[in-house]
Amino acid sequence: MILQGQVALVTGAGKEKRGIGRSIALVLAQEGAAVLVASRTLANAEGVAREILDLGGKAVALAVDVADFGSVESAVQRATEEFGRLDILVSNAGITRDSLLLRMDPSDWAQVIATNLTGAFHCTRAVVKTMVRQKYGRIIYISSVVGIQGNAGQANYAAAKAGLTGLAKSTARELGSRNITANVIAPGFVDTAMTDGLKPDVREAVLRGIPVARFGSPEDIAGAVLFLVGPTAGYITGEVLRVDGGLAM
Repeated sequence: MILQGQVALVTGAGKEKRGIGRSIALVLAQEGAAVLVASRTLANAEGVAREILDLGGKAVALAVDVADFGSVESAVQRATEEFGRLDILVSNAGITRDSLLLRMDPSDWAQVIATNLTGAFHCTRAVVKTMVRQKYGRIIYISSVVGIQGNAGQANYAAAKAGLTGLAKSTARELGSRNITANVIAPGFVDTAMTDGLKPDVREAVLRGIPVARFGSPEDIAGAVLFLVGPTAGYITGEVLRVDGGLAM
């Protein structure tokens, strides 16, 4: 188990059975990490934490609103009190408020930026003091290929996801000398409850643009996270790893 003795905070980890955050939390736990499962809704976080515990792993469920810095700080304090350290941050929490630019309400813009981008800053700001003290840390931001190529009707989401790249590169430059890396994973279309809502013709059109001819799975994303937080990726920082089947190639 390559993460034995490490502690990970995964935000947006309490979602539906096929959620990306849940898969990341499970994979990190299976590799030996104690996982703080964070979700806005405590009951959702408790469900995933219970799965980890049933598998013999270590997990704590936390209700965290990443748009609220105080909420994030409390979660990090809980981690250090419970486990004495915090090695891994996976900033995965995100929302959508899709609309064409001409119709987008400013509040929909603000909410998406607050959760998807400012929330990632809050998480980073809260964990780095502990990581600097340890002289070790691995930070992963879950972005999207939409942040690379844009998408009609998602200007707020695309802007927030693109912003994660700048946040990661700046974090990587500031903290690299302390043995702290920061990287971005940009998933393409992943088979989750969100993509279940696509109309059949839209789904077919998307599939035609994916060279590997399938949607990704949450486990595909979790595997990329495991690589970047693992012992063989310590010389990789400030990078954007697309996990999209070649969609944005």
